[in-house]
Amino acid sequence: MNAPLTLKKTPLHGLHAELGAKMVPFAGYDMPVQYPMGVMKEHAHTREKAGLFDVSHMGQAKLTAHTGDAAALFEELVPGGITTLKEGRIRYTQLTDDKGGILDDLMATRFGDTLWLVVNAACKENDFAHIAEKLDGRANLEIKDRALLALQGPLAEHVLATLIPGIADTVFMQSIWSTWDGADVLVSRCGYTGEDGFEISIANDKAHALAEALLAHDDVAPIGLGARDSLRLEAGLCLYGHDIDIETTPAEADLLWSVPKRRREAADFPGGVRVVAQIADGVAKQRVGILPEGRAPAREGTEIQNAEGQPIGIVTSGGFGPSLGGPLAMGYVPPSHAATGSEIQLIVRGKAMPARVAAMPFVPQKYKKG
Repeated sequence: MNAPLTLKKTPLHGLHAELGAKMVPFAGYDMPVQYPMGVMKEHAHTREKAGLFDVSHMGQAKLTAHTGDAAALFEELVPGGITTLKEGRIRYTQLTDDKGGILDDLMATRFGDTLWLVVNAACKENDFAHIAEKLDGRANLEIKDRALLALQGPLAEHVLATLIPGIADTVFMQSIWSTWDGADVLVSRCGYTGEDGFEISIANDKAHALAEALLAHDDVAPIGLGARDSLRLEAGLCLYGHDIDIETTPAEADLLWSVPKRRREAADFPGGVRVVAQIADGVAKQRVGILPEGRAPAREGTEIQNAEGQPIGIVTSGGFGPSLGGPLAMGYVPPSHAATGSEIQLIVRGKAMPARVAAMPFVPQKYKKG
């Protein structure tokens, strides 16, 4: 008999229990999937007011070059434009392998000659080992054991500004260091819901008190993984291990917007030659948004067929969009069926269900841009 899996706990684990959360295993952690409010109401609350998420399972690290600029070194591992980052600015990019496959997607923030990295929970150990190995002898990767809270929604700025000075002056994809209750906090104006909002990195022993201070505001409610997934799906955002993985490249995943022209021209990142060839010659598969007809959702793994009933792809994320008011999905199809409006069908419970390729995001994003 296999030994039971020992799940890790975030610094907010006790608070989730106090709030009556339903806990589930996720990326090796015991995480809240929903609270008594329920997924639908949690989703709506985030869209209308402000939702508080525990994302402390994510990996955080500081990269410092032994000499020179960490951004230049990090560009050897990713296709994003890191050296062009201004102070306190955030860049979304991916770690790629020699074939252009995506090892993980991540956020990098520039502070002077250093980078602050935030990577996915399920990949963090492999990511950090990969970075440390590739930059061995040239840079130091300091893994940070800190809590990470996300406050998302149209009232997030109003709420957070009552506790942490300076955040109202920030815009989307900008970070600042500030203080709360004597502790250093890194506040980043970003998130994974499509709403305006922030991610707040803070010492573990201060996380519970900060969460309680935020939840004391009438406009803030705790939100679990269930609503986090429906929110990011409506925003058309990828989930690593589902919509992107080592078998997909940034070109296939419709992420070329994150690869600047100079990186494409130089092809000087892992897998760059293959990705540039895909840009020139086309890809065999393309990530697209999908809107099924009717009310039945098409879940991950659902077969996608063309109008003649021939298999052409697979759904990688799918469910019901509470704000959209109907089912929605993402998946991969050949370029011949990737145009918005293309008619396809999904095999749900053994039956062909009409659907069409749709533009993403499914629900407008509401970031505060400069």
